[in-house]
Amino acid sequence: MKNYVDSSLNNIFSKIYPNESTDFHINRWNNLITEHVKNTEDSHPRLFSASGRTELAGNHTDHNNGKVLAASIQLDTIAAVTKQADTNGEQFAEIHSEGYPPVKISLSDLSARKEEEGRTDALVRGIANYIKENGGKTGGFTATTSSRVLKGSGLSSSAALEVLVGSIFNELYNNGRFTPVQLAVFGQKAENNYFNKPCGLMDQIACAVGGAVAIDFKDNSNPVVESVSADFAAEGYKLAIVDTGGDHADLTDDYAAVPLEMKNVAKLFGEDTLRNVDESVFTERISEIREQTGDRAILRALHFFEENKRVDSMLNALKNEDMQNFFKYVEESGNSSFKYLQNVFSTRFYKNQGISLALALTESILNGRGASRVHGGGFAGTIQVYVPEDIFDRYKLSMEKVFGEGSVVPLAIRQMPVGEIKP
Repeated sequence: MKNYVDSSLNNIFSKIYPNESTDFHINRWNNLITEHVKNTEDSHPRLFSASGRTELAGNHTDHNNGKVLAASIQLDTIAAVTKQADTNGEQFAEIHSEGYPPVKISLSDLSARKEEEGRTDALVRGIANYIKENGGKTGGFTATTSSRVLKGSGLSSSAALEVLVGSIFNELYNNGRFTPVQLAVFGQKAENNYFNKPCGLMDQIACAVGGAVAIDFKDNSNPVVESVSADFAAEGYKLAIVDTGGDHADLTDDYAAVPLEMKNVAKLFGEDTLRNVDESVFTERISEIREQTGDRAILRALHFFEENKRVDSMLNALKNEDMQNFFKYVEESGNSSFKYLQNVFSTRFYKNQGISLALALTESILNGRGASRVHGGGFAGTIQVYVPEDIFDRYKLSMEKVFGEGSVVPLAIRQMPVGEIKP
């Protein structure tokens, strides 16, 4: 295999992939470019990377204009990209993704298409549309991509792809004029309005900005993003997820019900989201509300109010390097998600409780050290764990006996935002 990249990228790779072998990533990028040459004959493509993300606090709060803590991680989606000229006056965006059929769309018509809903085509078309709506330019390119962001793991593989595509348009045709947060907004709008999946903005911002961030979505069109230091390794802990192997098929209704029920409560107060509802007034009217929304909606609203406050407490704990209080709040967040938000398993598939089982086994192994909670959207998928370094190998071995080899995935916080990789 020809070497297209070498140790000249070691410095940047050490920032993108902390605690991982730079030799591994040199090989990975060389494999990617080799495939790209097959697609384009371009042996000097431009290189891009967008991270996955992990949610640290704020489980299901962003879609109701709440607060979250999240972080970019070392698992990323990478792309080798070649700018393409017009073809008979028409421009095309073409993406070859490892393990998937190629995607090729014309950029001459950027209106949403019903037949593309749920497909990558819709995301690319939508992102191109919102870039143009905001005064930017689009143009043709061919990209070859590969991803280590595990699908269905709560690490936001779709958001990583969205901000990656936005970054490609941004660098190739707009001289980098759009900020990472703007690219995140374009991705979210494309997912909502073109892909037809309701989602908040946390995933895209966390994938785009880099590092650990506190995000306040009170003004969803202009979220407040604050960077914060979060070095768990320096405190003697490994951050990881455990993939329980749950099937996300047929869970769309479960996910959609969470923001819907919260917003149904808000509507009773003349508001669109719970963030604008006075908690004390809500508490006074619970007896009346339950007759109109049912009890689960009230429990989910209670989770929202407490989780929103918990984000502030966890942010302060990180700023003060107070890991014990941080872990206490992690456990509180997980308990609230389990009891009140109720997103640890679907009541329609009550025999499948992989997340509950993983949390129970983790609690037994950690024995009061570290912390664990449901990760991401829930109902199936992953838990998040903070494991003391001295027992991590034992923890990994024990959990993989139950959930399979490779189910325990260590995470590291990446400091670089989405964008082009240059020596």
